[in-house]
Amino acid sequence: MGWQIIRGWALAVYLFMFLPVAVVVLLSFNASQFGSFPMTGLSFRWFVELAHNDAILRAFRTSIVLGLLTALISTTLGVLASLALVRYWVPGRNMISTILIAPILVPEVVLAVALLLFLNALSINKSFLLLLMGHVIFTLPFVILVVQARLVGIRRDYEEASLSLGASPIQTFFQVTLPLLAPAVFAGMLFAFTISFDDITGTLFWKPGGVETVPTQIFAMLRNSISPEINALGTVMIFLTVGLPLVGLALARRLAMQRGS
Repeated sequence: MGWQIIRGWALAVYLFMFLPVAVVVLLSFNASQFGSFPMTGLSFRWFVELAHNDAILRAFRTSIVLGLLTALISTTLGVLASLALVRYWVPGRNMISTILIAPILVPEVVLAVALLLFLNALSINKSFLLLLMGHVIFTLPFVILVVQARLVGIRRDYEEASLSLGASPIQTFFQVTLPLLAPAVFAGMLFAFTISFDDITGTLFWKPGGVETVPTQIFAMLRNSISPEINALGTVMIFLTVGLPLVGLALARRLAMQRGS
């Protein structure tokens, strides 16, 4: 009886969390101009209008460029930091590891305000570079955690065997270590891209005037009116932010199985 109550409570919590998401997806196909029930029919009208909205297309381009740059920089720094902290003795290694992971523990709004005030004190104005730097700071810990977890499980015997056969440390990294790390690197890159693409709290503080990402564009549209295009845009965001990690996880698992066999 106790387990049935727990299952029922868990089901009610999940319904409370995800039912509004399902409603947004359903209303994005509503043929009516008013996003409400009862629906008058099914239509892709709002997705077509979304594809012809210049402001939204610019926001998508900005989010994609920002996400790709964030993923590239965070993954590169995360792999290098993980190698240094796991494979080598670094003075104050525990403290450095704690500092690198600290952005996960600090609320994002606090981190966003702190970075903005710090840069204002240095007389540095808002720019795309500041926005990129903020996203890298926020996504780097996720990459480090994923890569470190994989690196700990890789035996050093493989790298030592490569070095003993005459390979240089750089050759050993690219031909032995990196292929074994590939699933974690790929997963960390996808996590960084997804988090950056979906971020709104830090972006609102760091973005310069005239630059909009997809989440901030949705926020700006909601301040004026609730257009059915918002439901369509929300549906696209849901499929991107949920679909990409799932596809990446499947590819990383398949790659890991191939490496293991």
